[in-house]
Parts: sequence; structure tokens; C-alpha cells
Amino acid sequence: MTLALEIIIAAFLVAGGIFGLIGSYGLLKLRDPMQRLHAPTKATTIGVGTALVASAFHLVLQGQGISWHELLITLFLLLTAPVSALFLAKTHLFRTIPKSDLPDPGTGTPWATHDDAWPVQPERSTPPS
Repeated sequence: MTLALEIIIAAFLVAGGIFGLIGSYGLLKLRDPMQRLHAPTKATTIGVGTALVASAFHLVLQGQGISWHELLITLFLLLTAPVSALFLAKTHLFRTIPKSDLPDPGTGTPWATHDDAWPVQPERSTPPS
């Protein structure tokens, strides 16, 4: 029974490492900021989550009971990573894409990111001095 649990723990750790590696590689190699945002928020979050689950299973295997710390950290990570990614994406959208270039949202209302109170700053053709 313990060998099977150790194999499961090792599989979680290897899967977490692979997801973390893929997320880190995507962060470095993808060219667009929106693509770069997608890699760490998905792959790296799953990688850290699987490592924390493996840690919780390891404590159960040692006979120390369920580790609520690892489970709560995993839950917190899975809940907060998409929200922070949404805020980063909306900030990028607001700062780089003019309202006129956005597609029609199809709801009959304008995009919530672009309202008339916050105009988009024009792109600079030369670096600031």
C-alpha cells in the first residue's frame, strides 16, 4: 500500500515539475504579453498545486494526518491566480488597445474596460526623453 502511495506522490511531483517547466518556458518564449500571461497563470498554477497536493499526500503517508495548510494554500492559489490574471489582462487591454480597435462585444453595451472617463493614451513613436 505504501509503495502505491509513494508512486502516486512521485507522479504528482513529476507532473508539477513538468507543468512548472512548461509555464516558465512559455513565459520566456511567447512573444505577445497576453500569451505570456496565459502560460504562468495556467501551467505554473497547476504545477504548484500538484506539488502541494503531493506534499499533503506525503504527510498522510507518514501518519501525520491531513495537512490542511497545503490544501488551503492550493485552494487559495487556484482561486486567486485567475483573478490576478484577469486584472493584468484588463490593464494590458486598457493601456495598449484603443477603443476603436476592439471588436463588438455582441451584448449591445460597450466594453467595461473602455469607458469615456478613462481615455486611452496614444502610443509613443519615440521613447520618452
